Amino acid sequence: MEAIIIKDLTKKFGSFTAVDHISFEVGQGEIFGFLGANGAGKTTAMRMLCGLLEPTSGQGTVAGYDIYKQRDLVKQNIGYMSQKFSLYEDLTIKENMRLFGGIYGMSDKEIKMKGEQVIQDLSLQNEQNALVESLPLGIKQKVSFAVSTFHTPKIVFLDEPTGGVDPIARRIFWEMIYEAADRGITAFVTTHYMDEAEYCNRISIMVDGKIEALDTPSNLRKQFGADNLEEVFYTLARKAKRGDD
Repeated sequence: MEAIIIKDLTKKFGSFTAVDHISFEVGQGEIFGFLGANGAGKTTAMRMLCGLLEPTSGQGTVAGYDIYKQRDLVKQNIGYMSQKFSLYEDLTIKENMRLFGGIYGMSDKEIKMKGEQVIQDLSLQNEQNALVESLPLGIKQKVSFAVSTFHTPKIVFLDEPTGGVDPIARRIFWEMIYEAADRGITAFVTTHYMDEAEYCNRISIMVDGKIEALDTPSNLRKQFGADNLEEVFYTLARKAKRGDD
């Protein structure tokens, strides 16, 4: 089953084409990396997939729903986490879970049961009543991911979620992503860390609004004769720059 199906998706702002006829599919439970330099068009593409921005042309379904006609249903069946963690700093961990559970349409009983499970799984018994603003960055990150998947969405969109956290916290966060994928949740991840991209089942690399590469990390390294994905990324970036000159 495909969680995301996109064909010739395009977004124009006046005469500027931000996303240029991109096509790809993402399977249910897959960890899919969506890479690109600043200005490559990946944020615009993600906003269209999340139902926040209407495409100019092309076709697409997310979680089985049309990104033109069923944008509200798309939003109900996805989770989202940004680099800013998407939590209310002046609320406690438990209050954030109650708030977002209500927004997702969960019952009080479901919120209570899931909240207790999250607190136990993340060993946050001592922090559960602390304001989010007082928590270390690594804990904020884990709680934010837990909240973004609180309603067991079909897909969770992670927009550069590990920016500014230490390598140990990043590793723990990726373990949480793997656990979510094992439960059938698709993870759609943007990141600037090429070592993190290695954790994805497949990755795409956008350059100037187009997808210039899409495959498994190992296949991309072989294709470009590279030792790591950072070399692949820079090869594509230099190719695009030469094309502009």
